Amino acid sequence: MDELLTTQQAAERLGITDGRVRQLILEGRLPSIKFGRSNVIRTADLALVEGIKRGRPKKEGAVVANGSNSAKTATTAKPIKNVAKKGSKQ
Repeated sequence: MDELLTTQQAAERLGITDGRVRQLILEGRLPSIKFGRSNVIRTADLALVEGIKRGRPKKEGAVVANGSNSAKTATTAKPIKNVAKKGSKQ
């Protein structure tokens, strides 16, 4: 019999967050068993989502952080002026 895992345990094994595990369950990509208010996942079912891509997909035409694109990759922050409202004391 397969070992049953909580969403937190499954997340640790997959290297993703438990929120992402719950999202995969809601999308129907990861089967689970409802146990009270919690979902439990069979260890064998982790193979169904083991190769998923992590993170947000890259936008087309996005600036590359390693500097290979000649476009400016970062902006400099301007200091915020402390402007007092009329009648207030500072």
